[in-house]
Amino acid sequence: MYVKHFTPARCIIYKIMEMITNKQISSKLTDALRNCGMTQAELARRLGVRQQQISCYLLGKKMPSLDTFANLCKILGLDANDVLCISD
Repeated sequence: MYVKHFTPARCIIYKIMEMITNKQISSKLTDALRNCGMTQAELARRLGVRQQQISCYLLGKKMPSLDTFANLCKILGLDANDVLCISD
């Protein structure tokens, strides 16, 4: 039987995912992309991923890795806490 091992960063993302939904995150990412006027292809190029990955993030089919998520927020001018619905 194969047991999937998660890195600590991946575990953090999955813990956060228990509190919020992919839909909520993808909605905020989609709005930010629309507001900045950037295309999925341009965002993918800047992140160093394929455009199909960006599409999956925006549709809520996949979650980016923690480092990709941080870069995504930086490029789109987002506060990661806001995207993850975390309030102090």
